[in-house]
Amino acid sequence: MSARHDSPWWRDAVIYQVYPRSFADGNGDGVGDLAGLRERLPYLRDLGVDAIWLSPWYVSPMADAGYDVADYRDIDPLFGTLVEAEELIAQAHAHRLRVIVDIVPNHCSDAHPRFRAALAAGPGSPERELFWFRPGRGEHGELPPNDWGSHFGGPAWTRAADGEWFLHMFAPEQPDWNWDHPAVREDFQVTLRFWLDRGVDGFRIDVADHLVKDPALPDAAGLGPDVIRPWRDQEGVHEIYREWRKIADSYPQRGVFVGELWDEDPVRFTRYLRPDELHTGFNFPFLSCPWDAAAFRDVVDRTLATHALVGAPATWVLSNHDVVRHATRYGRAHTAHSFDDAKHVEPSDLALGTRRARAAALLSLALPGSAYLYQGEELGLPEVEDIPDALLQDPRWLRSGFTDRGRDGCRVPLPWSGDAAPYGFSPPGATAPPWLPQPASWARLSAAAQTGDRRSTLELYRRALHLRRTEPDLGDGTLTWLPSDGDVLHFRRGDGFACLVNLGDRAVPLPPYEYVLLTSDPLEDLKVAPHSAVWLRVA
Repeated sequence: MSARHDSPWWRDAVIYQVYPRSFADGNGDGVGDLAGLRERLPYLRDLGVDAIWLSPWYVSPMADAGYDVADYRDIDPLFGTLVEAEELIAQAHAHRLRVIVDIVPNHCSDAHPRFRAALAAGPGSPERELFWFRPGRGEHGELPPNDWGSHFGGPAWTRAADGEWFLHMFAPEQPDWNWDHPAVREDFQVTLRFWLDRGVDGFRIDVADHLVKDPALPDAAGLGPDVIRPWRDQEGVHEIYREWRKIADSYPQRGVFVGELWDEDPVRFTRYLRPDELHTGFNFPFLSCPWDAAAFRDVVDRTLATHALVGAPATWVLSNHDVVRHATRYGRAHTAHSFDDAKHVEPSDLALGTRRARAAALLSLALPGSAYLYQGEELGLPEVEDIPDALLQDPRWLRSGFTDRGRDGCRVPLPWSGDAAPYGFSPPGATAPPWLPQPASWARLSAAAQTGDRRSTLELYRRALHLRRTEPDLGDGTLTWLPSDGDVLHFRRGDGFACLVNLGDRAVPLPPYEYVLLTSDPLEDLKVAPHSAVWLRVA
């Protein structure tokens, strides 16, 4: 966050996503943990980010890597203890890093005490009202209550031993809460206060639009393409977030909310960002955009216009723990994000993808609003697409009948140092291998190997983040497009900053400028190289 602004920190922050299992292993068991993260906080401070967002660290059987929560108010022993979490928050604050934690309100784990109680209590019990238990269809109730499908493949219903079915929009081990029940709302409000009391600065809300369902549970097959699906974006969800916002605003740190909202309808999207609801929402159209100048410009224009309707800042994100890393995606023939990527893997030109990813980093960090970085993108890490089938752990692999390789390829543990696995991910002498295998090619991509090499992606990110803090025109604010060729994006920020991104295959001349601040790749005879970007000080 730049000191030049008096506006709230989150309007132009750069937030770094930590996937705890894969960030740093402090105890040598092959899985990342809080001890490893605490040790690496100086790295994040020196990188130049303003906050960290942690994927779930709660008690969980790990059927979906922690997104199946058994206790929202304690830390899973795999990662550490509640005391260690409190120490991490305090140490992060000492490094001037804010802390955002994941919250998973749509579903819990089938090991959650309330779901276990519901199973034990049987049909018609008050305990089952906290979830979506229903009798089945068919002569003997042998068919699911409706035709909804799980996002992980297969039906969204599983039959309990007593014959009733329960709803899970994701894995069977992740039963959906019934947010029409006041006890569910009250319990999550307690959870929010629990973490705000411990100093967290905000929450990232998993599948933020899924909480409320149409109580009639209608079949989806007959619904038209423009009809909102009955499991998402129901009107009642906004009341929930207005209640949450009041709680967050009552704390000294005024905790912030960012919603995971895969909704391309700008009107419906911005309703979540009204002044009394969520602060920001993830900009997935930008993440999904193909490598095309016209497409990027359209997404940027639509994003800024949409957010202006409610006075919210835009967010810019290129990768996360659910999608193919953009260094790989940008090297493919089809560069737009698709969740089918893990089913039909295309070859990738990683040299080209990396070149484009470096340019995209300068593009995203130059745009108005806040930016999110996914761990390892600052190292230029590609997707790992050759994990042996036997080692894949994402539930999408099993639920799809072994046709969708899932998200493990973007979750491989980070390389920190050394010439061979585990590349400093685990402490010296550790014998347990990383929970997912690291490629042999990653030695040159480790943080240690890139540090001090001005050509490296890590040093590019460090310089870009330093400039973002010190350049008065960057961060929150406005954007003005400047004339450019069809394959070029050229825009001005404020009085003296310009960004030019060449998405084409031919070098383009530099526009008038005072001096060059930063380039993603070296200039070619005062021309911007293909698939590269430049930041300029202009008159």
